[in-house]
Amino acid sequence: MRTIAINLAFLAMVGGLSCAGHAQSAGAVLLHQAAQCLAAKGFLPHAKATKLTFSYLLDEKSYPGKKMLYVVNYPDPSRPDGLVFTIFLTERDGRQNFNIQNNARFTLSKGGNGEVSFPTPRLGGTWTREHLVSAIKRIEKQPRSTILAKDLRSVDSSVGCEAYSDQQPKPAEKSRTRFGRLQHPHPCWDREGRNGCGVETLTAGR
Repeated sequence: MRTIAINLAFLAMVGGLSCAGHAQSAGAVLLHQAAQCLAAKGFLPHAKATKLTFSYLLDEKSYPGKKMLYVVNYPDPSRPDGLVFTIFLTERDGRQNFNIQNNARFTLSKGGNGEVSFPTPRLGGTWTREHLVSAIKRIEKQPRSTILAKDLRSVDSSVGCEAYSDQQPKPAEKSRTRFGRLQHPHPCWDREGRNGCGVETLTAGR
């Protein structure tokens, strides 16, 4: 009986390691695709480095029914600062879509207490700030990944990229769908053509 119990425990341990390995592998793929979108949308700083350093956190609790990815880029891994991005994940027409909805530069205190500050204005209010700070602190405890700069020059064909900074048609104008039919502008666009609906608004032309 003891032998059977030991075998069952071993199998459970192997199964747990296998699940953990699969989750890490899936997370690495999401990070790589998200980094491609960040590069394609011009959010990553231009540098001569041959590789870039990232880390990430997958959040499926903050927004019920939505999946969100926090990505941190460390332009200089030796410094206590970086760039943080909030990206919403959705699947549409069999494609994984990355919707970049927030970004900010942050600095970590040098005193060892891990305090996070934002030297430049960020999008959102207190709730958004608290979640960004929490995500950054959790990410700081995780391993970092490096991605070759040459691997970020194009976006995987199975991926769609959107961002709050995408130019939207003004309400006074009508836009055409990709099939040539006229359609009225999205009701979320304001008078300046800005996106007022956050994560629910689709990028024009997609």
